[in-house]
Amino acid sequence: MSDCKDNAQKAIDLFKEKYQDKYPKAVNCLIKDRDTLLTFYKFPAIHWAHIRTTNPIESTFATLRHRTRNTNGAFSKESALSMMFQLAMEAQKTYKKISGLERLADIINGIVFEDGMPVETEVI
Repeated sequence: MSDCKDNAQKAIDLFKEKYQDKYPKAVNCLIKDRDTLLTFYKFPAIHWAHIRTTNPIESTFATLRHRTRNTNGAFSKESALSMMFQLAMEAQKTYKKISGLERLADIINGIVFEDGMPVETEVI
């Protein structure tokens, strides 16, 4: 949850120093995947919360899974699909909307971000 990549790197190094002897496998996994874990710093800061979200697909379909598990085998294929569609339509009303939608165009246009802020590149 650091505000910049350098602080996150320092936090990882501190974690390694503190827990290497006690949890060597966990520390090695963290160190091995360090670059992947810190990739979100290359995106606008407003998107970080969405990028850090764990398993958004599972969260999306949790409502459907909870409802259909209790009614297993009670419907035809068509009525089950209809029920799942209606549940999804109701569930989407409470989904968290993506913040910083206007920044998506910057990413698509290839603007480079560092620590959540756009990097000014010189035009030659």
